[in-house]
This record gives sequence, C-alpha cells and structure tokens, in this order.
Amino acid sequence: MKKHLLIGLFLVGLFIYPIKVISGNTPEELYESLQKRLASGWNTWDTRSVLTHVFLPYGFAVDLNMMDTDGSRVRKFRIGDRAKEAPLLQPGPHSFDGAYTKMTIDWRGYKLQVESAAMGLKNIILIRPLTETKKGGRLVVIPESLWKRGNTLSVDSLGFTLASRDKVVEIKTYIEGELLEKKGREFILSLDTPVAICCGENMGLDDAIAFINNRARDFINSNQKQFGANYDCYNAMQSVLAWDNIYDPGIRRVITPVSRIWSSEWFASEDFGGFTLFCWDTYFASMMLAVGNKELAYANAVEITKAITERGFVPNCFYSNNFKSRDRSQPPVGSLAVWTIYKQYQEKWFLELLYKELLTWNRWWSQNREDRGLLCLGSNPYEKVTYFRSEFDTDCHYGAVLESGLDNSPMYDGVPFNKQKHLLEQHDVGMSSLYIMDCDYLALIAEELGYKKDVTELRKRAEYYRNNLAGLWDDKTGFYYNRSTRDLKFNYRTSPTCFYPLLAKVPTQSQAERMIKEHLLDTDEFWGEYIIPSVPKNDPAFKDNEYWRGRIWAPLNFLVYLGLNNYEFPEVRHAFAEKSQKLLLKSWLSHGYVFENYNALTGEGDDVVRSDKFYHWGALLGYISLMENGVVSKCCK
Repeated sequence: MKKHLLIGLFLVGLFIYPIKVISGNTPEELYESLQKRLASGWNTWDTRSVLTHVFLPYGFAVDLNMMDTDGSRVRKFRIGDRAKEAPLLQPGPHSFDGAYTKMTIDWRGYKLQVESAAMGLKNIILIRPLTETKKGGRLVVIPESLWKRGNTLSVDSLGFTLASRDKVVEIKTYIEGELLEKKGREFILSLDTPVAICCGENMGLDDAIAFINNRARDFINSNQKQFGANYDCYNAMQSVLAWDNIYDPGIRRVITPVSRIWSSEWFASEDFGGFTLFCWDTYFASMMLAVGNKELAYANAVEITKAITERGFVPNCFYSNNFKSRDRSQPPVGSLAVWTIYKQYQEKWFLELLYKELLTWNRWWSQNREDRGLLCLGSNPYEKVTYFRSEFDTDCHYGAVLESGLDNSPMYDGVPFNKQKHLLEQHDVGMSSLYIMDCDYLALIAEELGYKKDVTELRKRAEYYRNNLAGLWDDKTGFYYNRSTRDLKFNYRTSPTCFYPLLAKVPTQSQAERMIKEHLLDTDEFWGEYIIPSVPKNDPAFKDNEYWRGRIWAPLNFLVYLGLNNYEFPEVRHAFAEKSQKLLLKSWLSHGYVFENYNALTGEGDDVVRSDKFYHWGALLGYISLMENGVVSKCCK
C-alpha cells in the first residue's frame, strides 16, 4: 500500500545556508573563501556512490541502495564499474552546483531513472521505474551523517531527523512511495512505482515530478541556448566533469578527480572515500571547467599546483593519504592552464596564488632533467613516506617512462636508464617541447604580475631549448625524433608527441607543412576515420591496442591541435576538430560514456578493460571542437 512517509531531516526556518566569507584580500584568503562557497549545498559529493546525496558543509546524506527479492543488495553506484554484479549506470546531465542530475540504472533487470533537483536546502530525488524493468525490486533509503561531522541522527516510528549538533540546521525529509518495510533507520520501498524523496519541503508525487521537470527544463534549455550547435559537446564535457566532482573530507576540498573508479580503488576508506589527482589530467580538467564554472576551474588548478613536492615539482600523482610520486613529475602544462583560465576571468590574485610554485617547477626541470641541452625523462630515489607500492617503482626505467604520461609507449622500449643521472638516455621531443611552451606561458604570467627579471630568465631559457630542439629535426623524413644521449642517433619510433615542436613554435612553416603532409595526414601513420592513434599504424605496437600502444587519447589530440593553431593549417585544423568531436559523441550519445581512451580503428572505448568509461579528459575531444567553433578562445598568447 502507498504511504506518505515523513522522514525527519527537520528544517528550522532556514532557506539559504549562510556562508561565512573570510575577510581579507590576500590570494590565500580569497581561495579559502572560494573553497567554502564551493563546499556547500546538495550535490553528489561522496566519491563512493553517485546515489549518495550530500548536504555540505554538514555532511547530511540520503543514501540510496537497491535490493533484489532474494535480499541481495547493491550499496555503491559508480559509473563504469566493471565488477561482477555491479549496476550498469548511464549518466545524463549534471549541473555543477547539483541543481539538476539525471542517471539511468540497470541492475539484475531492474531499470530505473533517477533524477534530482536542488534549490537551497531543498533537494528532491525522483526514482521512476522504466517500462522494461523487472518487477519486485526494492529501494532502500538510508539517512547518514558522513565523515564524523558530529551531527545528530534520531529515528522513530515516523522517520528520522538529521541535524547539526548545535541545531542551527535541521532538514525535514518526506518520502512519497510504497513503503514495504522499516528496519532501524532504513526505509525499504517498492521499485514497481515511482518514489519521491523530498528534503526540505513536503511534496506529493505530482508536485515532485513537476519540480524536477521544471529544473531539468531550465538547466537544459539554458545550455542549449548558450551553446547552440555545440550543445552536445558541451553537455558531454560538463556531465563527465560534474559527475566526477567530489568533496574530500581528508583535505577538506572540492576537487574533480579523473574518475570515481580511480579514486575509490586506490586510497578508499570506509569513513572518508578517497581521491586520485593526476598532474596534467587535472590541469586539463581545470581548462574545461573554466568554460562553465570559474570556481571549480580555480579549485582544481590550485589543488594540483599546491601539491608540489618537497623537491619542487608538481607530482605525477597525488592520492588521499599524502602519497605523491616524489620521484617524478608529468608533462608541464600548468602554465598553459593557468594562463588560459586567467585570460577568461582576468583575476590577478589567481595568478599570484600559483606563480611561485609554477616558477619553482619550471626551474626544477632544467636543473634535474637536462642532459646535453635537452630534457630527458627521469625518476629519482627518495626516502619512502607512505610505503605504498608505487614507492618501490622509483629510480628506474618504469618510473621515468611514467613521467611522460604515456605509460607503456613503444618509444621507450629498450631505452637505457642511467642510475647515476636518474634519467632515460634519450632526449625527449615531447617533454622538451612542452617545457618550452611552459617557459613561454610562464613568461606571460610573470609579465602580467610585473616580475621583469623572471620574464627575462624565462624567455632566455625558452630560447636556449628552442634552439637545441631544432637539432631533433630529420630533414630526410620531415619529422622530429627522440635521440639517444649516448650516440646522438635518432629513435625512429614515434607518437603524436613528435608533433609537439609545433607547440614550441620551433619548425618553420615549410617544416610544419612537411610534418602535416608526410606524417599527420598519412593514413598509414596517424590519419583516418578516427584520430589520432598514440602509435602510428605502421608501428608493430599499433596492433597491441593496449593503453598507449595504439589507442587514441584525447590529451594527445588536444596538444597536437594547439600546435596546429600556431601555423597556417585552417582546413587540417577544422577536419581535426570534426573528427575529434565525432569520436567523443559516438559513445556519449549512445551510452553516455566519456572514455579514457579509444580504439583507433573502430572508435570504441569499451573494447578493452584498460579504458575507464567515465574519465574526464576524454572530453578534451569536445573541448577541441568548442575551440574550433569559437566558444573557447584559440589563442592565449
């Protein structure tokens, strides 16, 4: 039978949670205030499950589970979870602020659509069975107080109450649906009929549906109006970023890790969840976030930059328990991201907040990774801090290759590692090019902030490496190659990183034309229906179709596209953007997925296990299209 159930979460006449803004004008104070504003209100904040709706800063939560008729239960809902018996989730739109979310779920034949709409203290969660669903499923609604925040929770025959210990905030929640059973603080309802969970306001089912529909219409129509023909690309990008956005109670920060799968499988804990931030991944996320949310763009750029190690470099990875890759960094794209965000919002405090760390990191590269005038990949020994397993993969070939970001690229097969220098014995085209670009962008930041001596230093350093990088050009083949530091012979195994000199503005226009005509547009190498593979098609490793051995990766597309913008290739650039967009929308429009990497021949993302289904940098494929179509500025210099 249907019951109208009152669930407690009492409201004390408050409709907007008052955020106390830190006074002061220092960059640090402004950033703390920004984080406090971000960490407020209803959203899918908990990294462990997208069906846990959390109210910050208090940590009130409504957690949703599903049960089968045999009593089996699923407690965690993660997009792309490949575990046995894991529910299949198809994500839909998700506003950054939690104002609207949509998700479909398939578990053991129970098929549901879950939507939510939030406004202030009010949050309406609507669960509707789809027409083809199996009958007999159950929804479990559980009030929670997360992260040991000290809230009060009381349960009685009428429902439950969650409140802050000082009773300043109490939220009352009502459930409209068919109540089957109550066990302690758990409320078990039938999934054969719709369920509405109404936090902050007593609504009947019809009113709840109307509220959800209005919020959905407002959110979707607003984006469609703003982005027009670019809506699908933007929608995919916003959705993957917003669903991956979390609050981590360990560092007390709002961040956007690469995916919930990566975060919850590395340093997850029952009490706090967990997070995984990778270096260039997070900078790219900050650039994409800047299209729709300044605060989140700032937050991610700041958190990965402030994770700088004791030795002065931004680490390859930063995990929940203070594990950092203290032996190695990753591609230096921080200044690119920070300058791009600054050009959009023009707030100098943001530059000032990060400048010292970016300059320290820039100097670290030339002091620790140079060998005979160009950069090599490296991995240094250090005294273990966490004794996590990755701390044993240091000062070795594997650790050095990880610094490239291209973990198993065949470009590094058989390249010796020098234990005395802690470097691969190979001049790296990609890293040297990105470093020159970093010097260029950081010089612009220094100039904007009035640090004239630093501007001179950075431009001098950029010119030094630019001149040296020209020596990696092979005129016979019209391309740039990595080169042995032992005998200065070229390594003719290539990847899209060999186009990165375009980013550093090293090739002449005629050299760039040869690179594009003889390599990029060659269908035996990089061109095709889907572009661009991480290994050319004529490399034996292409057929491996395994991670960086042949698959398409959005960051490689993005950086090559940026390089094309430095030269006169309008038709190639436009085709490049169209093909990138086509690849993204292939899986997004059909299944709502944004993959970590893609098959270079079929465009599929789910044909291998080592491709996270919802990894935010996959949306760079759409960001390229937004740049090409003028939604995002192409030129930041």
